[in-house]
Amino acid sequence: MSRTTVRRSVATATTALLSLGGLLLASHPALADVSNGGFESGSLTGWTTAGTTAVVNSGAHTGTYAARVGGTSPTNGDSSIAQTFTAPTGASQLSFWYNVTCPDTVTYDWATATLADTTAGTTSTVLAKTCTNGQGWKQATSSVTAGHNYTLTLVSHDDNYAGDPTYTLYDDVAFTTAAPPPGLTQVSTDPFTNASSQHATELEPDTYAWGNTIVASSQVGRFTDGGASDIGWNTSSDGGTTWQHGMLPGITTYQGGGSWARVSDPAVAYDAKHGTWMVAGLVIDSSVNGAGVTVSRSTNGTSWQNPVMAVGNDGRGYDKEWIVCDNTSSSPYYGNCYIEVDITSSGNAVVMSRSTDGGTTWSTPASPSGNPSGLGGQPLVQPNGTVVVPYSANGSAIRAFTSANGGSSWSSSTLIANVSNHAVAGSLRAGEGLPSAEIDGAGKIYVAWQDCRFRSGCPANDIVYATSTNGTSWSAVTRVPIDTTTSGVDHFIPGIGVDRGTSGTAAKIGLYYYFYPTANCTASTCQLEVGYISSINGGSTWSSPTTVAGPMSLSQIADSTQGRMVGDYVSTSVIAGKAISVFAVGKTPANGQAFDEALYTAGPLTVTGGSIASTTRGAAPVSAPNGAPDSTRLPIRH
Repeated sequence: MSRTTVRRSVATATTALLSLGGLLLASHPALADVSNGGFESGSLTGWTTAGTTAVVNSGAHTGTYAARVGGTSPTNGDSSIAQTFTAPTGASQLSFWYNVTCPDTVTYDWATATLADTTAGTTSTVLAKTCTNGQGWKQATSSVTAGHNYTLTLVSHDDNYAGDPTYTLYDDVAFTTAAPPPGLTQVSTDPFTNASSQHATELEPDTYAWGNTIVASSQVGRFTDGGASDIGWNTSSDGGTTWQHGMLPGITTYQGGGSWARVSDPAVAYDAKHGTWMVAGLVIDSSVNGAGVTVSRSTNGTSWQNPVMAVGNDGRGYDKEWIVCDNTSSSPYYGNCYIEVDITSSGNAVVMSRSTDGGTTWSTPASPSGNPSGLGGQPLVQPNGTVVVPYSANGSAIRAFTSANGGSSWSSSTLIANVSNHAVAGSLRAGEGLPSAEIDGAGKIYVAWQDCRFRSGCPANDIVYATSTNGTSWSAVTRVPIDTTTSGVDHFIPGIGVDRGTSGTAAKIGLYYYFYPTANCTASTCQLEVGYISSINGGSTWSSPTTVAGPMSLSQIADSTQGRMVGDYVSTSVIAGKAISVFAVGKTPANGQAFDEALYTAGPLTVTGGSIASTTRGAAPVSAPNGAPDSTRLPIRH
C-alpha cells in the first residue's frame, strides 16, 4: 500500500476512534480532582484509554512513572488517555507536561491535547498539534474555572509509516493556581507639548545597571519621520523598585538650551574608573540627518551635564550608535569607553571611537579591518579588556569584530549566524533582527535576535541567541523555548540580560521581548504584548514565560514612516537574580491626546529558571521566505 493510501485510511480510522472516545468519556464518572495525575501508581488507573498506551518507569518528568501514549513500533491513528474531573476550589489552571518522540512532521504525526468544559459547553486546544522530536519535556497549561466539570484528552497520532513511530510521554497532570501577571509601574511620562512631534510618546529604551543603581534612557516625543524631542532619563537607586525621571539638558531646542532639531537612539553606560554615567544619543539636524553622536554625563544618574560631541558633526550621516565602558579593575584598559556607530552616507560603514577620560574627549573614529558594513552594534568588554562588537550586517546576518589592544585597532568581522527573519505583521517597526547583547561574569557573550529558522515555512519568529567566550568562535544558534514552533506566536525585539555576578552553567539570564499572540494579523487586529522568560543555568533550560504587559493595539503607539513604533530595541539588566527592563506600553489616551505611550517596568522579576529545554540549529538562509529583501528593510532610520 502506498503512503498516500495509508494516510487516507488513517483519516477514516481516526474519525471513528474519536467518535468512540467521545462515547466512552461521556459515561465516565466525574472526579473531584485529577486522579493519578503523576502516574505514580505504576498504572493508568483513573484514565480512559484508547489505542496503544502504557506506563513507563524511565524518563519521567518527575517521580518514577510517566504515561506513554502511542507505541514504540508504528501504530495506526490516534492513541489517547482521557479523564473527566471537576476543577477544585482555588484552581485557576490545569497543567501537564509532555515529551513527544516524533521523527516525522506535523503534517503526518503529532501530539495534541484538548480540554472540554462540559459545564460551559466549550472545548479548548491546550496543546496544538506539535511534532518537535527531541525537544525534551515541555509544559502546557489552560485556564479553568473552579467548580466546572472538564474532560482532558491527551493524544498521540501516528500514521503507521514503517520505521518512524511517534509516541508521547505525559506526566504531572494537576490543577494549580496560576500566578497573577506582575504589576506594572509607570516610570516616566512625556512632558512636551510642541505640535511638531507626537505626544504623549516614549519609546526605544536602554538600561544599564551598576551596583544597585539602574539608569534607563529613551526617546521622548517621537517625530513621525525620525528622532524625538529629547532623551529622557529614568534612574533607580534601589534595584528598580522606585524611580526618578527627567530630561537630558542641552541637546535639542526643546530642552535645556540645546541647538539640535531632534535626537534619537539613546544608549546608557557606566564608567566605574571615573565614576561617571553616560547616555549617548544620535543628534539630528533640521534636514532630519543623523549628524553625529553626543554623550551626556552624570556622577549620580540624576544630575546631567550638557553633552559633548563624541563623533560626527562633519557633514556625514550617522545612525544607531551604542556605548560601553571597561569596568574590570584588573583589565589593562580599565576606564576605556567605546562608541560604535555606522555612517549612513558611506553605506552603513561601521566605525569605533574611544575615550580614556570619562567621556570628556573621544578619538577620531576608526574602521575595523575589512571595513564592515552594518548597524545596531552593541559593544561588550570582557574581563581581560577584549572588546567584542556584535552587529547586524544590514539585516542579512549577525557578525562580530574585536579589539585586544584597548581600541587601538579592530579585527575583521566573523560570522555569528545568518538571519532568517519573518516580516512582522501590521506595519510594526520591529527591529528587523537587530541584536541584543550581554555578557556574564566570566566574559561569555550572549547575542540574541529574532529569527524564524526553527519554524517550517518561516510563519513567525522565535527569539534565538548564540554565545562565545572569545568573540571569534560562536556556538550554534539556540532557540529560547517560549512556546512550541507550531504555536503561531510571533516574537521580536528581544532584550537579553545576564547577571554579571554569575557565569557559565550557573549564569542567570532574564529575557524581555515583544510578541503577537497571533502572527497572522493586520494593522487593525494585531495585539502587541510584552513577555518575560528566564534561565538559571546559562540557557540550558528555561522557565515558563510570563506576559507582563498588553495587549495593546498598534494605534496606541507612536507612528513613524517605517511603521508603528515601540523601538528598534529594548534592554534588560539583571541585579542579584532580579531582571529589570523598561519598555514602552501604549494605552487608550484620555483628555483629547492622540497617544498615551509611556515607559513601564514590571517587578523586578526574579530569574527563576525551569525545565523547558533549549534547542540548537546551525546555518540558516540569508533571507527568510516571508521576509522583505534586505534592500527594502534597510537602512533603519533613527
